[in-house]
Amino acid sequence: MKRTIQLAFVTVFLVVAVSTQAHGRFRTPVNLPDIPGYLTLKCDFHIHTVFSDGKVWPDVRSEEAWREGLDAIAITDHIEYQPHKGDLPTKHNRSFEIAKPAGESLGVIVVHGSEITRKMPPGHLNAIFLSDSETLDTPEWRDSLKTAQEQGAFIFWNHPGWTGQQADGLARWYPEHDELLERGALHGIEVVNSRDYYPEAHRWCLEKKLTMLSNSDIHAPLNLDYDVSEGDHRPITLVFATERSPGAIKEALFNRRTAVYSANRLVGEERFLQPIFERSITIINPEGDIRGKGRRYVQVHNASDVSFELRRKGTLAEVSFPEQVELAAGRTVLLEVSGTGTAEPGERQFALPYVVENLLVAPETGLEVSLPVRLTFSK
Repeated sequence: MKRTIQLAFVTVFLVVAVSTQAHGRFRTPVNLPDIPGYLTLKCDFHIHTVFSDGKVWPDVRSEEAWREGLDAIAITDHIEYQPHKGDLPTKHNRSFEIAKPAGESLGVIVVHGSEITRKMPPGHLNAIFLSDSETLDTPEWRDSLKTAQEQGAFIFWNHPGWTGQQADGLARWYPEHDELLERGALHGIEVVNSRDYYPEAHRWCLEKKLTMLSNSDIHAPLNLDYDVSEGDHRPITLVFATERSPGAIKEALFNRRTAVYSANRLVGEERFLQPIFERSITIINPEGDIRGKGRRYVQVHNASDVSFELRRKGTLAEVSFPEQVELAAGRTVLLEVSGTGTAEPGERQFALPYVVENLLVAPETGLEVSLPVRLTFSK
């Protein structure tokens, strides 16, 4: 009997262990560095639950975020669109109330938000950092946004090129958006929603000084939309905050300290992307000798989760170096540098010029960087 009980205990333990591993109940960090003066927080500010048209209970959203290495999320169920109201009561604050304590238990900040779901224009807008979502349930969209403003909400335009409202997938700016901007009722735009990147929205954020956001707009369970076990991930808004708190996140959003992380691409202002690149990269052997047209290999380590895709920008008279380089995520790459035979003997400092094509500082414009090396030439 004792042996039977022991075997049963071992069997139960193995089943629980295998089940836990299969369901991935562990946290995988997002490896992107902090930048000078700020923490780099990983956030998703557009998430749905069963309290609008999502398929997931609110507290599950908190654990999904924890597993995927996020610091903060916003629950943003629709105000006007309530397809489950025959099964669940329309309680616009309830999803946040359920998700928040679950987030607190896991160390994930849960922000109170709602999606104001209207025809284009003005389209769908998220209001986050609300105190009461019920007051947004009004017939006129201007009144709904006014109420959100009175609560001090941060308001942003969702998926401006969504084919459900723009059949050709092109984002368009309407007079209503000018009106919102003038009223101080539009603070940002989703440059990325789900897997869609909107270059028009990227350009508007730069021109009109609006905050860039990148959100999942997730409705299904996370693993049905993103193959996390294979390295796939939801789009993330990187928030550069003074501390890890709701107040610091809100302050950073209003002051446009964000960048977009989607697939293997970063989108944002140079002031943020430059330090992310520089703090991700370490040149292990920046100094070396070259004889005549000889060559040497520079070891470049990339500690981030982004594989940086580099294209050479120009040439240098005394050395040649690769036209294309991929600095693979989490790896050390060999970069071949050769002499051209024109260098006089002695020591030289070089900045190998590249453009990182998947770090966009503007639509179709990559971040310009340089890789520093110091070479000593001899005949």
